[in-house]
Amino acid sequence: MNSTAFITHRDCYLHDMGSYHPESPARLSAISDQMIAQGLDHYFAHHDAPLATFEQLLRVHSASHLEHLKRSSPTLGVIHLDPDTAMNPHTFQAALRSAGAGVMAVDLMMAGEIRNAFCAVRPPGHHAERSTAMGFCFFNNIAVAAAHALKAHGLARVAIVDFDVHHGNGTEACFHDNDQVLMVSTFQHPFYPYCGTENPAPNMVNVPLPGGADGAEFRRVVEEIWMPRLREFKPEMIFISAGFDAHYEDDLGGLKLLEKDYTWVTEQVKTIADETAQGRIVSMLEGGYVLSALARSVVAHIKVLTGI
Repeated sequence: MNSTAFITHRDCYLHDMGSYHPESPARLSAISDQMIAQGLDHYFAHHDAPLATFEQLLRVHSASHLEHLKRSSPTLGVIHLDPDTAMNPHTFQAALRSAGAGVMAVDLMMAGEIRNAFCAVRPPGHHAERSTAMGFCFFNNIAVAAAHALKAHGLARVAIVDFDVHHGNGTEACFHDNDQVLMVSTFQHPFYPYCGTENPAPNMVNVPLPGGADGAEFRRVVEEIWMPRLREFKPEMIFISAGFDAHYEDDLGGLKLLEKDYTWVTEQVKTIADETAQGRIVSMLEGGYVLSALARSVVAHIKVLTGI
């Protein structure tokens, strides 16, 4: 049995917000090319992501949000929901696949078929709020997956780890004050979406980092703040919003993480998962826009998941 699933779909390549846009289909191609170059393909069970159902999406999104996105989907060209977030004729389908990937990962894990999963999907999700698409995100993929673990499989406690350079405002909005969910996150501050520091709920461990913060500062936060809270919480499954735009080479942000930092933090999360969650980790791609740095960082991350 391949202990790690690699979940993606061709539809995720078809969502395109314009040649100028950093959240491009080339992100998935770069990841795939780097995996092949590193000879990693045969270490994974490969799966095509299903379409998320409206029932699954409605656990974290409003019906009006789903209908608005469906109605907004163009038949030709590109329409903008905000200056950063746009739809082409394939976006709605790609967004359903992206959310469905996390649901599939949870189902495969709970069936005992895999130990963990990486979902190479786009559009990303952690900025999408209950009724708002924003920040390149349409559905909150990680929130949909976590809610599925709680509601469909009856887990009592799940944790969400978010190390994207931007705060996962949508995920926080979905689960604030939900005692079944612990969210631990780091993010550059002040920076888009300019929130996450004002009176977070007790189940939200939001740690802002100043621009220029490096791996040593990040590791200190993880060791001193994240790890004790995760151990105390004892999650039964861990979800990772795996954004790699805090990388030193990524000029959309101002943090200075390197591949070795992504390896290290994945090892820490895996330790907690092994202690309390039977090793169960669902990792979903969020940010990361400089293609080479993104691909190298993803490979560093998934090598730890697979144990190679």
